[in-house]
Amino acid sequence: MTRRKEARDPTAVAPPPGLRESQSLAAAPLARGPLVRWRGWDHPSRIRDRALALGMEPLADDELLELLLLYSLPRVEARALARRLLQRFGTLGDVLAAEAGQLADFDLEPRTVVHFKAMRDAARRLAGRAVRDRPVLTNWQQLIDYCHVALAHELTEQFRILFLDRKNVLIADERQQRGTIDHTPVYPREVIKRALVLNAAALILVHNHPSGDPRPSRDDIEMTREIKAAAETLGIALHDHLVIGRSGHASFRGLGLL
Repeated sequence: MTRRKEARDPTAVAPPPGLRESQSLAAAPLARGPLVRWRGWDHPSRIRDRALALGMEPLADDELLELLLLYSLPRVEARALARRLLQRFGTLGDVLAAEAGQLADFDLEPRTVVHFKAMRDAARRLAGRAVRDRPVLTNWQQLIDYCHVALAHELTEQFRILFLDRKNVLIADERQQRGTIDHTPVYPREVIKRALVLNAAALILVHNHPSGDPRPSRDDIEMTREIKAAAETLGIALHDHLVIGRSGHASFRGLGLL
């Protein structure tokens, strides 16, 4: 009985010289140019089996990104592509937050861009559930985690306001303004007007610094003082102003600025 030869995919690539078919691409040079298809030497079942056996927590960022890519680009060698994306953007969060134009250099299909956006928004919503409808001052770390998920990897500045009731329970989280890479216009009158509409008793201001450095600027300090003064005249408390950076945050109250 003769064995039929398996048809070879002309777009598939052979393993690099010296790399056995059972080995991964961890030590292989990065692929360049158009996307390439996988063959048996880096079969997607490898990372799926590992995730099922060990869970997600032991996976490195490139392995988790590889797993995500497999579901939107099932016939592409995802390991090398994941490593290229991380080399370009730096972190997994930055990859998921990248704009479609930035991802165009990697020939990604629209469904992959949508997949990234959906994953990021799912993480934001899950983090938000930990602080919604409960007193935020006694769940402070969960609030910081939520703000970091929502803002740390944004490419432009956003100014958000957390509106609290008299028991410091979060009743609304709203984006007031979206600015440029280093500036967001904020109007204290509009902030207070919205607080009155929501019948809020207290506020927490939050904005991000896309540069990654969470230290408050002089403009941040002046704007916060104006909002605090306007709020106090109407009996509305300003609990804090949080500035979110890539790997940390700054608290105005913690810095003695409130």
